[in-house]
Amino acid sequence: MASVLLPRPSLHVRRLVDLRFAEGAIVRDDFFLVEIDRFQGPLDLLLHLIRTQDIDVFDIPVARITDQFLQVIKGLDAEDLDSAGEFLETAATLIRIKAQMLLPHEGDDDDEDPRAQLVRRLLEYEQIREISQRMRSAEADRARRFSKGFIPARPKRLHQEMPLETTWADVLSAALSVEMPAPRQGLPRITARTISMQDKVVLILDSLQDRSGVEFSHLLKGFGDTMHGVMTFLAGLELTRQRVLFLRQSQPFSELWFYRNEEAEEGVTEDIGRIEVDT
Repeated sequence: MASVLLPRPSLHVRRLVDLRFAEGAIVRDDFFLVEIDRFQGPLDLLLHLIRTQDIDVFDIPVARITDQFLQVIKGLDAEDLDSAGEFLETAATLIRIKAQMLLPHEGDDDDEDPRAQLVRRLLEYEQIREISQRMRSAEADRARRFSKGFIPARPKRLHQEMPLETTWADVLSAALSVEMPAPRQGLPRITARTISMQDKVVLILDSLQDRSGVEFSHLLKGFGDTMHGVMTFLAGLELTRQRVLFLRQSQPFSELWFYRNEEAEEGVTEDIGRIEVDT
């Protein structure tokens, strides 16, 4: 018979049952502890008792397993009705099978073994438990892996935004601070001249043919009229707006540079108006 060596614990304490099995008048020294709370249900506990003792599931010693099962469920609290009800139902099934095994057999030998239905339930439960354990193991293994994930392609931009590394106020101040070459002394004359912004566009682009950048003051060499400087500056702003070039100034009031935009499309918009200026 089986004996419980530990006192009955409360609901909030791990319920451990120390089972010692007796065979005849000799008490075996080998025993094991059964922690009831870690079992998912009565079938889990019953399968544990069978596998721990290396019992053939197709030839279960019902009397011994029933006694052990009853000893274990004595540790259940009466307040835990949901759990206790399942264990008591299985205990009743074991007692019924035990009684059928003790009664003399009558009739044909082809009658189904009283243990057959219980064996089928145990095998089905064991199979489901193994599948569940493999799935949990696969889930834990997957959780340790970190994939790159889906990264959507960045949309193409029609025009690349060129960062302006200074403010327009600084650019205008630098343009106005450029000193024009002093005109030659002579008789004052009033003449009407046509200054084309298109000419200044060509001037800037020609200056950038063999270099990546040109100083604003370099573009004014050879011109003594202030309006040439203004039109050159406006032409530079127009080319900047069309993203043909961009402006850069290292610090306020320093030299203004025009740089060619290497990613600009071929050709420059020809629709740049002409400005009539009287000097």
